[in-house]
Amino acid sequence: MPLDKATKTQIIKDFGRVDGDTGSPEVQIALLTERIKQLTEHLKAHNSDEHSRRGLLKLVGQRRRHLKYVARKKPDVYRALLQRLGLRR
Repeated sequence: MPLDKATKTQIIKDFGRVDGDTGSPEVQIALLTERIKQLTEHLKAHNSDEHSRRGLLKLVGQRRRHLKYVARKKPDVYRALLQRLGLRR
């Protein structure tokens, strides 16, 4: 189940550099984080849903690659992003 439009718009507004910014790594990481949270809750209720579990692992890997890129290019933005999203590294 994808993110609803209101949630996605709010995340883009909160993490975007300018209005309507959907391509920056910060926005992409925030969107992936929200989707990962949703899938985690889904898997708590549906333990044997292996297809969703595989999708979750793919999203986690994608977010990890984005985070690695941000950490390499802008370490200060990386630390702030981890703090805002509540991620640990």
